[in-house]
Amino acid sequence: MKDRKEKALQRLARIEGQVRGIARMVEEDRYCIDILNQALAVKSALSQVELLLLQDHADECVEDAIGAGNAEEQRQKFQELVSVFEKVCR
Repeated sequence: MKDRKEKALQRLARIEGQVRGIARMVEEDRYCIDILNQALAVKSALSQVELLLLQDHADECVEDAIGAGNAEEQRQKFQELVSVFEKVCR
């Protein structure tokens, strides 16, 4: 889980650089398709960060709720996952 956090932070730092690069491309009036391709790469990279965070949530928060035996907390954690999936599927 600590490994996932490190990976997420590394990816976010890389994404930050990519976004700055896209801004420069726009300022320089670069070819639209090149800019769009870079934006798609950022979108894909963010999806990977989302996956890491989702795995972390399942491994820690959901597992803790199951281990605690608290039915209300379990329902809440499950509902959080459902809400995220609803947003992803839109």
